[in-house]
Amino acid sequence: MPALDFTIFDTALGACGIVWSARGVFAVQLPEADAAATRARLIKRYLQALEAAPPLAIRHAIDDVIALLAGEARDLRDIVIDDDETSEFNKRVYAIARAIPPGRTMTYGEIAGRLGDKALSRAVGRALGENPVPIIMPCHRVLAAAGKSGGFSATGGVATKLRLLTIEGAEPDGPTLFDRLPFAARG
Repeated sequence: MPALDFTIFDTALGACGIVWSARGVFAVQLPEADAAATRARLIKRYLQALEAAPPLAIRHAIDDVIALLAGEARDLRDIVIDDDETSEFNKRVYAIARAIPPGRTMTYGEIAGRLGDKALSRAVGRALGENPVPIIMPCHRVLAAAGKSGGFSATGGVATKLRLLTIEGAEPDGPTLFDRLPFAARG
C-alpha cells in the first residue's frame, strides 16, 4: 500500500473525503451523517492515511467534485487516479465507465458486452460496487437493464445514485427519489 494522505471537504451533499497517493486520487468517500463520520470511515478504511492539506492537483480535483455536486457541468475524466491496487478486470470495467460522459448512462450489460461477454454483467456490478473513487470514476452512471437504477454501495444507496444522476441531467427510466417516499408522504 502506498503512502496516503486525506482531507475532508464540504459539498452540496455533505462532507466528502478524498485520499491520495503520490500517483493520484486513491479513494473518495461520499458523505456520511456528518464530517466526523466521514473522517471516521476514511480512517477505518485507510489506517495509514494521514490528514493533510491537499497538493494543487488534488485541490483541483476537490474543486471539480464540489462544483459537480453543486450542479455545475464538470467533466472529471482528467483527474489522475492511482489504480495500482485495482485488479485488471476492475480496471477494464472502470475504463469503460469513466468514459461515460456526464448526463449519459450505460447498463451493466452494455459494459459486459464491451468487455466481450454479456454474461459478465454481474461481475461488472461487483466491480462497480468495489469502486474506490465514486464520482471521479462515475459508477453512478451505470444502470441495470431497461434503465432501472440498479444498486449503489455508497451511503444513501440508490437514492444517492439517483441524486447524482439528477445533478448531471441524466434521466434514468427507473423510480425517482419521490417514488421511494411512503404513499402518505406523497400527498
